Amino acid sequence: MAYKKYLAELVATFGFVFLAAGSVLTNQFTQGRLGITGIALAHGLALMAMIYAVMSVSGAHINPAVTIAMWVTKKINAKDGISYVIAQLIGSAIAGLFLLWIFPNGKTINFGAPALASGVTLFGGILIEAVFTFFLVLTIYGVAVDKRSPSGPVGLAIGVIVIVALLVAGPLTGAALNPARAFGPALVANFWTNQLVYWIGPIIGAIIAGLFYNNLLLGKEVKAKKV
Repeated sequence: MAYKKYLAELVATFGFVFLAAGSVLTNQFTQGRLGITGIALAHGLALMAMIYAVMSVSGAHINPAVTIAMWVTKKINAKDGISYVIAQLIGSAIAGLFLLWIFPNGKTINFGAPALASGVTLFGGILIEAVFTFFLVLTIYGVAVDKRSPSGPVGLAIGVIVIVALLVAGPLTGAALNPARAFGPALVANFWTNQLVYWIGPIIGAIIAGLFYNNLLLGKEVKAKKV
């Protein structure tokens, strides 16, 4: 039944946002003991776990930008695409509420919502998010969409690119690469400064990656898997 796919996206996005943003809050609670490396690992490992948890049910998008790229390249229909995005945002909002309850002092860092570092402009933030989301979605198409890809650790490959993105771009924009990662924490914190960066950048990067892989790397002779 279709609702199972939507429920899987909701729960997986809840789990990812809760664990990823929670690592930022835990880092604050422990006076920086996790550091950027710990936060990066938390993001990548949380996403990897959620991918393995729901891949067989929904394809494990866990990201509105990924879903939009899949829709643009006709890997998912409009009804499922819209339902996936709604489910992902609901899951993100629920994660934000849990963060609010568990970390009541987290308002000082907006419950882990990503933010631009000092000196990073709006355009610069969009560009950074777009570039790193491009690499994320390129990896997703390569390991999870392309039927020629060897069977193997799909979630590991995707988790690794997220870890690398956090290590490199985390100090600049938070490296959300995912509108849902930004939405839930921002909602409970009522923190909307530069929120568009985390929608425009990832969506542009995801669409470009999806079209690039689908039209130039797959070719007409190869059909991609629907996810």
